[in-house]
Amino acid sequence: MNELELKYGCNPNQKPARIFMADGSDLPIKVLNGKPGYINFLDAFNGWQLVSDLKKATGVAAATSFKHVSPAGAAIGTPLSETMKKIYFVDDLEDLSPIACAYARARGADRMSSYGDFIALSDVCDVSAAKLIKKEFSDGIIAPGYEPEALEILKEKKKGTYAIMEIDPNYVPEQLERKQVYGITFEQGRNDIAIDESLLENIVTENKDIPDSAKKDMIISLITLKYTQSNSVCFVKDGQAIGVGAGQQSRVHCVRLAASKADNWLLRQCPKVLDLPFRTDIKRADRDNAIDNYIGEYYMDVLAEGEWQKVFTEKPEIFTVEEKRAWLDQMDGVTLGSDAFFPFSDSIDRGAKSGVKYVVQPGGSIRDDIVIDACNKYGMVMACNGVRLFHH
Repeated sequence: MNELELKYGCNPNQKPARIFMADGSDLPIKVLNGKPGYINFLDAFNGWQLVSDLKKATGVAAATSFKHVSPAGAAIGTPLSETMKKIYFVDDLEDLSPIACAYARARGADRMSSYGDFIALSDVCDVSAAKLIKKEFSDGIIAPGYEPEALEILKEKKKGTYAIMEIDPNYVPEQLERKQVYGITFEQGRNDIAIDESLLENIVTENKDIPDSAKKDMIISLITLKYTQSNSVCFVKDGQAIGVGAGQQSRVHCVRLAASKADNWLLRQCPKVLDLPFRTDIKRADRDNAIDNYIGEYYMDVLAEGEWQKVFTEKPEIFTVEEKRAWLDQMDGVTLGSDAFFPFSDSIDRGAKSGVKYVVQPGGSIRDDIVIDACNKYGMVMACNGVRLFHH
């Protein structure tokens, strides 16, 4: 099949719409179920590149949760602790496979952003992953293959309309890529730079100790940024993105956005949040919204009289600012990656409040010395990789 007609483009008024191979070859994907849309395909192809790169770089199964052409989460499939299983709401599932663990992490890091996501898996989707995915509200999935039982489980989603794609893992795109804007064709070489430990050799701070686990997190942050709409930064901890800031004009605003998501990830692990007395009849999305409100600035939206009864069996105590700060101060060993240089030290200052210990960025700013001084002040390790990773 050389082309596939779509219902419409980004918006219903944008017709006609299709995807096709300009060179006359066959598309490298098969639609096994549903009718994916224009944005679904954008998410699918970007997500597939991300997880393919992660698998190649780490040797571990990888998954990503994409929304509007940027990852809400990305992770490799390392085992989950009991706390992680609980905050990702997979503690009722047994014997999670590596690819299932990868998606649990990718989806669970920022559940608010992942609602209605498009999933990309580096490995064949097995029954373990399919059972996990079946529970979540999602638009579709792309993977290099599906176990027969897993495929049948996924086909039941969305009343049989769930978008399921299978991609040829051996497909290699042309070296040049093109797109049109306002009738004008843009052409550039594909960003096929390999991201590996060779990019971490230029350590510019006084502290030069980067353990292997942090090197892996640095690589994960850079690969995630490679497929995130710029400006972008990524916080990573223990093999998964825990906060992604995408598409902001100001870099420090990217950092603030990503850091707030990373903070929420840690706050969700606090016993005060883990033990929230949820009603058993509320939907998963309502529970996620309640948690987000409870740990945030507008906690009274869920604790006010007449509101808490909708989601809780009893009214929880307020999670005070002081309690949250005390819990967040335990955060350590976080990696902060950036797709371009930090022009000021404000991003480092904000990162320090969210436990950043390792920083990787291109460098090259006229204020690099100020940024390095800030890292030294906090005892951070910073590598300047000399590679910009803008993605638009």
